[in-house]
Amino acid sequence: MHRVGSAGNTAGSTRPRKEKRFTYVLNDADDKKHCAGINCLAYQNGSAFGTSDYLFSGSRDGTLKRWELNNGDASFSATFESHVDWVNDAIIVGQKVVSCSSDTTLKVWNCFSDGACTKTLRQHSDYVICLAAAEKNSNIVASGGLGGEVFIWDLDAALAPIAKSVDSKEDEVPNGNSGPALTTLCNVNSSSNIASSNGQSHGYNPITAKGHKDSVYALAMNDTGTLLVSGGTEKVVRVWDPRTGSKNMKLRGHTDNIRALLLDSTGRYCLSGSSDSMIRLWDLGQQRCVHSYAVHTDSVWALASTPSFAHVYSGGRDQSVYLTDLSTRESVLLCTNEHPVLQLSLQDDTIWVATTDSSVYGWPAEGRTPQKVFQKGGSFLAGNLSFSRARASLEGSAPVPVYKEPSLVIPGVPAIIQHEIMNNRRHVLTKDTAGSVKLWEITRGAVIEDFGKVSFEDKKKELFEMVSIPAWFTMDARLGCLSVHLDTPQCFSAEIYAVDLNVTGAQEDLKINLAQETLRGLLVHWTKRKQKSSSHSLSNGDSSTGKDAPLKDLSHPRSEVDDGTENHATHVLPSFEFSTVSPPSIITEGSSGGPWRKRITDLDGTEGDLPWWCVDCVTHNRYPKENTKCGFYLHPAEGSPAPNITQGKLSAPRILRIHKVANYVVEKLVLDKPLDGGSDSTFAMGLTSGQSQLSALDSSSRLGLKPWQKLKPCVEILCNNQVLSPEMSLATVRTYIWKKPEDLILHYRVVQSR
Repeated sequence: MHRVGSAGNTAGSTRPRKEKRFTYVLNDADDKKHCAGINCLAYQNGSAFGTSDYLFSGSRDGTLKRWELNNGDASFSATFESHVDWVNDAIIVGQKVVSCSSDTTLKVWNCFSDGACTKTLRQHSDYVICLAAAEKNSNIVASGGLGGEVFIWDLDAALAPIAKSVDSKEDEVPNGNSGPALTTLCNVNSSSNIASSNGQSHGYNPITAKGHKDSVYALAMNDTGTLLVSGGTEKVVRVWDPRTGSKNMKLRGHTDNIRALLLDSTGRYCLSGSSDSMIRLWDLGQQRCVHSYAVHTDSVWALASTPSFAHVYSGGRDQSVYLTDLSTRESVLLCTNEHPVLQLSLQDDTIWVATTDSSVYGWPAEGRTPQKVFQKGGSFLAGNLSFSRARASLEGSAPVPVYKEPSLVIPGVPAIIQHEIMNNRRHVLTKDTAGSVKLWEITRGAVIEDFGKVSFEDKKKELFEMVSIPAWFTMDARLGCLSVHLDTPQCFSAEIYAVDLNVTGAQEDLKINLAQETLRGLLVHWTKRKQKSSSHSLSNGDSSTGKDAPLKDLSHPRSEVDDGTENHATHVLPSFEFSTVSPPSIITEGSSGGPWRKRITDLDGTEGDLPWWCVDCVTHNRYPKENTKCGFYLHPAEGSPAPNITQGKLSAPRILRIHKVANYVVEKLVLDKPLDGGSDSTFAMGLTSGQSQLSALDSSSRLGLKPWQKLKPCVEILCNNQVLSPEMSLATVRTYIWKKPEDLILHYRVVQSR
């Protein structure tokens, strides 16, 4: 057996690894559109099924979308969401669509479903880049990827165990791949996309085509599934028998990576596109290259042929789509795009173009009668040397495109390409491909301000705040939108005063843990539905106590915002309420080793493989209490007549404001004069072994003192000879004023009352 099972298995053994990560993806307000480059397109002719024609698009945002094509128009029909990384390729196989992703999986979906995944196939150990299928045998699919792995799947065999894997639905599944039955199944176990019935565990292993030493970028198969061609970084086209995985031949000629392959229906002719900018036509019977076409000025990344294999459409890094007559070598520039072309799909008289942009473009193609395009003029003869086109374009004889405007555009939203986490650790500044700069509040997943097209750096400086909050999350914009990653215990390190979030009726010293409240907001739908189906106990063993146990009975009763009732988990503060119109998606590793992705509003409470620490935090209010204290010394300022009121180190929450320290000093000076400042260790400060726990500072009303604004303090607190703003926190002072690893030293002095 191939070495591959490892990709899925490592996550199953949780002990040696750190805890599972919890990620949430902030989707754009218009979630009917892609928000990153389109890697692949697949056209579904609906005539055989009595449906509309559909176009499927797979994106770097991790989703596939289905578009209904009617009378020259395309309307959004469904989102297929389960992959957790770029979707790299997708193919139609009968009534199924198969997709592959950089998350190392293939996923099988019913073309006509509402977007639920029916099966996840795990065998690859690295990114899966390309797929191929046999037109007349809707059962055979080949997949290729990084690491030189090529697998040939028998879909019936791979899907068959599904019926056995969900006992409760066995009666409803007469055969493993009927459309409606699969959809029914999805809903049963969709949380892990039926990950438990993964390939290896049920004894099914795909055929392995061994021979590639390096990455595979392109695959193609003939109609009957008796011939498979592959290409990649080895610059050769390999030919295989997919029924056995055995090598037939190797075709040499390209001088750079092979990025696109096509086979004619009989399997005699093969077209290849390469990063050497050439298209080559191979006769597999003669095992040689019979034509080479120099039409592009840069890498060729996409090929699509007419049904008769007489003409080829090609696109690539030079942002151009050419139409070439394979026999006469006549070529014409069909259109130019604003971005590199990643894939092409021919539908009758429209050529669908996928680019690194988030929109899909439909251009006129005359697919039935390509000669009509040549009649419009502007054609040239394709050279047979790679530099001939580059030289021609340098000499200024660049061809003029036949079509200036696409006939149809399926618009996407601009991808986020730059982001900066603001110092308050709740706001993130982003810039997208259109140049728009926006400010997001990630604790509720919303854009709070759209600044339009302004300088990102200038706006970043303008929004700078001198505050210090621990880095409780990490993030990236790999999917074209913001992905926020939470890892325990670090994510629980950030606290904030409730009054700073404008929580109504909150006491002045009430603290809120940002990660806990964010998790509550994200999992509120899961919690509510779980409580409804309370007969299901948590699958994590350690949390098997009733989820509705009142908080006061739990061993960790400290809760920042709950009222001690059973409903604490479903009580969400306004600052942590996520949209239900365009809800974020969560990504986490499934219990069987495969990660999954789901909208928070689609969580049904049966997902047993959420990270246990998230469940513990949301349902039981338990989370690791990170050290949120800051140690410091408090001395009279140089030259100040004020007495020394403390001995030893004080300790207080990092978020404690300087005005509380000033209040403390006032308090000590007023109340402790008889003590000469010598023995403050008994002064209700909770002193332990010479370390004053300044927790009393958290409550300025403890001794009937008014808050600092009303008190008009006559004490100034200094650090490094700099007078501190009363609103600064100890953490901020330490980061921006003190700037040393040693314990903070603060000074106080009495000033004339204002």
